[in-house]
Amino acid sequence: MIVCSCNVLSDHDVRGVVTDAKQPPRTTGQVYGCLGCSAQCGRCARTIRKIMNEALAACEGGCCSACPHAAAHSEALDSAAEAKIDVAA
Repeated sequence: MIVCSCNVLSDHDVRGVVTDAKQPPRTTGQVYGCLGCSAQCGRCARTIRKIMNEALAACEGGCCSACPHAAAHSEALDSAAEAKIDVAA
């Protein structure tokens, strides 16, 4: 599914960047950079963030502490939790 029509990025592109990297991107801007583009209108940023969180959460369930993504898992989930707290406040 195309998630960014400006850059023609698919959900598979985003998941690939997050799950294949030794140090996965932490921000949507870093995802764009890994894919060789930059945000244009920004309407896809929330969707990209959601895909990033889902990909890391799925990987977290199947990964062990030796996984190269282990540190990024906890950081991404912590930042997502903080964002929810900020919105609620």
